Amino acid sequence: MDLETVKERAGPRQFAPKDDMPEEYRKAATRMIQFHANSEVMGGYLEKPFIRQAPSIDRKLAFSAKVQDEIGHAQLLYRAAESLGVKTRDEMLDELARGDGKFLNCFHYPMESWHEVPMIAFFVDGAAMHRQATLKNTSWTPYAHAMDKVCFEEGFHVKHGESILSELMNGSKATQEKTQAAFETWWPRIIQFFGPTNDKSVHNDFAQEVGLKTKSNDELRDTFLDTYVPKAEKYGLVVPEYPRIEYDGELDTYHVNEDDLNWDEFWTIAKNASEGSHEQINSRAQAQEAVEWVRESMHDWEGASGAGTPQAAD
Repeated sequence: MDLETVKERAGPRQFAPKDDMPEEYRKAATRMIQFHANSEVMGGYLEKPFIRQAPSIDRKLAFSAKVQDEIGHAQLLYRAAESLGVKTRDEMLDELARGDGKFLNCFHYPMESWHEVPMIAFFVDGAAMHRQATLKNTSWTPYAHAMDKVCFEEGFHVKHGESILSELMNGSKATQEKTQAAFETWWPRIIQFFGPTNDKSVHNDFAQEVGLKTKSNDELRDTFLDTYVPKAEKYGLVVPEYPRIEYDGELDTYHVNEDDLNWDEFWTIAKNASEGSHEQINSRAQAQEAVEWVRESMHDWEGASGAGTPQAAD
C-alpha cells in the first residue's frame, strides 16, 4: 500500500498487522505508540513512592493498583508498537533505559509531597483521558484496541485523583495553601502536556493525515482547559495569573496564551536534557538492571520449553 492510499483510506481502526503498510506509516506509528508506552512506565515510576507515603490503607491500596495499571498499560502499548514490525519491546525498553526513549514532559519533574499527588492523578491523568479518548479512533487497530482497556482504567485513576484533591482542599488552611502552591508549580507543565503548539509540532500534520491522531495538540489543549479550569475552581484552587488563560464568553471556551509558557524548558525536556530527565532516566535504568536476572531466567525458560513471545492482538 502506498502512502497516498493510506491517506485516502485513513479512518478509525482502518489498518492492522496483516496490511502491507508503507515504511513512513510504520515508523510514525511506532514513534507515537512508543512515546505513549514510555510515558506510562515513567508515570508509574514517578508515583510508586507514594504507595508507602499514602496517609491511609485505602489510599495505599488504591495507589498500588494505580501503579500496577500504568505498567500494564505500557505492556499493552509496547505490544501494539511491536506489531508494526519496526522495533521489538526489548529494544524500546533498552532505549528508555539508555536515555534515547522520549516520554511526556510532566514525568521529567520530581514529585516530592502528597500535596502534589492530585496534580498527576487528577490533572495529568485527566489530560491523558482527553487525549486517549480520541485515540480509540486511531487508524492503527492494535493501538485502538489497547486504548479500550487503558481509557476504562484511566477513568478510575482520575476519580481517585479527584477524591484526593477534594480531601486536601477540604482540609486545614495549611493543607489548602500547600495544595495551591503545588497547583501553581504544576499548572504550566500540565498545559504543556499536549505538546508544542501546532505551528511548532514536527509530526502532528502527518499523524492526522494518516489517521493516527484525530485532533491536534491545540484542539486537545483547549478542550482540556474548558473542562479543567472550572473543575479547579470548583475545588477552591485559584488559577495562576500566568500563563494567562483567556475566556471567550460567547463560546464559553478557554484558551491559553502560549507565549507565557516556558517553551525553552519544554524543548530541553523533550531532548531528555534537563536535570530531572537525567534523574528519572537513571532511576529507570537502575530498576531495569536490578531485574535483569528475571528476564534472563524467563528467556532461558522460553528457550528450554520452546515457548515463544505471544503475538500482539490485532
